[in-house]
Amino acid sequence: MSVEGPTSLAVVGYGYWGSKHVRVLSSMPDVDVTVVDSDPDRLVEAERSFPHANTAKSLDDVLDEVDGVIVATPPRTHGPLALTAARAGRHVLVEKPLATSAAECEALIEAANASGTTLMTGHTFEYNAAVWKLRDLAVSGELGEIRYVDCARLNLGLFQSDVNVIWDLAPHDVSIINFVLGRQPSAVAAWGHSHANRGVEDVAHIHMRYADSDIRAYIHVSWLDPCKVRRVTVVGSEKMAVYNDMSANERIRVYDAGVDIEEAVGSDAPLHTLPVTYRRGDIVAPFVEVQEPLALEDAHLLECIRTGAHPRTDGNNGLAVTRVLEAATKAMRAGHEVILERPVPVVPAPAAAVQGSSA
Repeated sequence: MSVEGPTSLAVVGYGYWGSKHVRVLSSMPDVDVTVVDSDPDRLVEAERSFPHANTAKSLDDVLDEVDGVIVATPPRTHGPLALTAARAGRHVLVEKPLATSAAECEALIEAANASGTTLMTGHTFEYNAAVWKLRDLAVSGELGEIRYVDCARLNLGLFQSDVNVIWDLAPHDVSIINFVLGRQPSAVAAWGHSHANRGVEDVAHIHMRYADSDIRAYIHVSWLDPCKVRRVTVVGSEKMAVYNDMSANERIRVYDAGVDIEEAVGSDAPLHTLPVTYRRGDIVAPFVEVQEPLALEDAHLLECIRTGAHPRTDGNNGLAVTRVLEAATKAMRAGHEVILERPVPVVPAPAAAVQGSSA
């Protein structure tokens, strides 16, 4: 169900991400924005910052008047709000995570399919040119055979009231890893603890294992770290690549570095006793065009609404990430690895994205 002419969107939740969506959409032609928030002070702030935007206290007040809804509220409200919008025949973009259970994600996918509307997950990093470049390096073979991926997303705050640090920060890294590797994990283990004694885990580690492969992925997330870190490392048999989102001008670095095991001919010595040679070569920082990922994401949402195109980060994309988060939670509580069911079908990354273009 496509929309012709000007597009009317309601942004539900004028917090960190909601305000960013309003800023981006307000700069786009033929887009009417309505800010929805139950907090009167936030509505006053929105009216002051974006005088051309409409405001409302409840989604129900404007649902019949808009073409689409962006849900940027606390995670546990994502499912109910998005389901209301989808069942009303409205196009929907939901900030990460799509929902806080796989069952809710599946209900959203079913509702959007039934109404013929767009369901899109706000996995912003899949619209990031640096992440596209990282995927390009991985799939091109330049790094050699991928050995493992390591992610660190650390900061001092912001503590969330309705979810733990895994559901707050790890969706970004699970999404990036799925995108870069082009595959989903088959098993998940996790460890976490509430160090600030608030009853929810504020520091956690996730280990993802892949069937029929030696690839492993590791994620470290924390609300209690003095240094802000946003880093993804992909280690291959030939080279290593690091995506540092905190770097101003070298977000991707490729290291011609690694280790070589010198196995003597005819030797039956244990592998760990064989000599190791460390290889250190050039460090290259490929050019990555600076574009705001959220602007690309919102432009793609409008494209899908207006043309009927299928979103790159669709409901299944969100479901795949939520399944990992759900499994990580179970693994953390149970103290052992959780096996995932068969992979969720997701939309392949466009060739332009893999090549790092601005598509």
